[in-house]
Amino acid sequence: MRFALLGSGSGGNALVVEQGTTRALVDCGFGARVLRQRLERLSLSETMLTAIVLTHEHSDHVAGACRLARKHDLPIYLTHGTRRGLPPSSDAPLRYIEIDSHRPFVIGDLHVQPFPVPHDAHEPVQYVFGNGQERLGLLTDIGHVTQHVRRTLEGCHALILECNHDRALLADGPYHARLKARIRGDYGHLDNAASAALLAELAHPELRHVVAAHLSKANNRPELARAALAGALGCSQDDIDVADQDDGLDWRECR
Repeated sequence: MRFALLGSGSGGNALVVEQGTTRALVDCGFGARVLRQRLERLSLSETMLTAIVLTHEHSDHVAGACRLARKHDLPIYLTHGTRRGLPPSSDAPLRYIEIDSHRPFVIGDLHVQPFPVPHDAHEPVQYVFGNGQERLGLLTDIGHVTQHVRRTLEGCHALILECNHDRALLADGPYHARLKARIRGDYGHLDNAASAALLAELAHPELRHVVAAHLSKANNRPELARAALAGALGCSQDDIDVADQDDGLDWRECR
């Protein structure tokens, strides 16, 4: 099993998870032209995708999802709340497959475990993807870490963790007070220190990849996110990947 990010941040998010002949696009926050260009960087095309899997309905995660699904007749896996939160569409009906946020499901060769997270959306989830031997955990857009989140992410061989902001940079940054409060609140986004604390709990000898994701351009720096996560593992900062907004992250093998 392998994965790559097309981009990560408030300007658009998308993750590709591949197992065998199955390629799931997790979120699609990019328009048609940008999506096509970023898939091409990974030697992929839209026609090679199997399904779209959504975490929640915020525009930086779903802006291009419905157009892509309609164009290529792709199923969209999502919670009932996320479906309710999507903008209304008067075009041809889409193939929505509503999921239970606590029940695993299968897309081709890929096993998918959703889990609910606290975030300011209708029914947000994150996911663990697996093939029976390897596990990839995705955790972005979450305000605080629950015990259920911790338990679900145990034993992952690769982790994509939100490092949205540095607390000091957010406090001194350009955002107005209400937005700052939303970001650092229980239904906002994880900061570097919170992600590092979670990583320290999840660390185990078979953890191969750690990716810092969903960094704020205004309130974080890649070197700060790397330092926090590397400190949690006691490893070199070079061992921590950062998925940025423009370049995303190239293919990584979970093993």
